Amino acid sequence: MPPADASAESGTAPDGGSTGVEDTLDLKLTEELLALIAQERSGGTRRAAVPGDLLGDPGSWPAARTAAGEFALLPVRLERDLPVVSRWMNDPAVAAFWELAGPESVTADHIRPQLEGDGRSIPCLGVLDGTPMSYWEIYRADLDPLARHYPARPHDTGVHLLVGGVKNRGRGVGTTLLRAVADLVLDNLPQCGRVVAEPDLRNTPSVSAFLSAGFRFSAEVDLPDKRAALMIRDRTYRAQL
Repeated sequence: MPPADASAESGTAPDGGSTGVEDTLDLKLTEELLALIAQERSGGTRRAAVPGDLLGDPGSWPAARTAAGEFALLPVRLERDLPVVSRWMNDPAVAAFWELAGPESVTADHIRPQLEGDGRSIPCLGVLDGTPMSYWEIYRADLDPLARHYPARPHDTGVHLLVGGVKNRGRGVGTTLLRAVADLVLDNLPQCGRVVAEPDLRNTPSVSAFLSAGFRFSAEVDLPDKRAALMIRDRTYRAQL
């Protein structure tokens, strides 16, 4: 089971103080990296999931137009993306919940099994107006150990996230992008009836962001590494919430 979600909104450390870290958006993203990302986005063709395909290809899903800007998911490539994702994992506000602080090898050991697996979990960069600023895991919750802890339905699809720059926390960006990603999942995975998440129950800003993004609080669940809030966004009620 992937680790807990980092706060989608908070810009403070768990003890209420400042994280005291440099804004990760100040990380120097080379022109080559941004060009590669733009090339991948422009060259992709949309491919929704087909029978036997667990999650389709999030990299080919169309970008979402949001109040924060144009947002797209880009599947992670370790040789390109490991430095920035590892940098985010070492932000104390993120590390408190993901527990992946340390050298790049720690993050690589978390991501690589997903890349080499059967496609039931796809790690992605969240790219806002062309700039990588968040990390997402789109996963089949009904095929995940999470399914042992709640009444899962076939094709339930889960999301984990972290927002990588403090400038994007505390001003509603996390909520906006959660709604956008849930909509992308429901639009491109027609067999999926629900998008689920399980943020740490202690992470009040994250739970609040899910609620504001149209998810409902379903239950408290005891997972091996945390007590979580099971959050669900139903396809049936997506227009009302």
